[in-house]
Amino acid sequence: MTKDIVIEKINEFLVEEFEVDESVIEPTASLQDTLELDSLDYVDLVVVIENNFGFKVTGEDFKSITTYQDFYDLIFEKVSAK
Repeated sequence: MTKDIVIEKINEFLVEEFEVDESVIEPTASLQDTLELDSLDYVDLVVVIENNFGFKVTGEDFKSITTYQDFYDLIFEKVSAK
């Protein structure tokens, strides 16, 4: 799976599942600020990632995530390692 496909899938489920306005999804934008995630939303995000990409992420994985680019890189790294 290419990085572009990973990014496309992520953006699609963020718009559909989390009702994010696609215009705010920019690589340098703050994931937390634009998604306004609470702890339950993070659980939902983990489930959506697992359903879309077939692997689990942990709270530790999110510690270094601040931007959408960080998020894309994490998911792409995990997809590539599968």
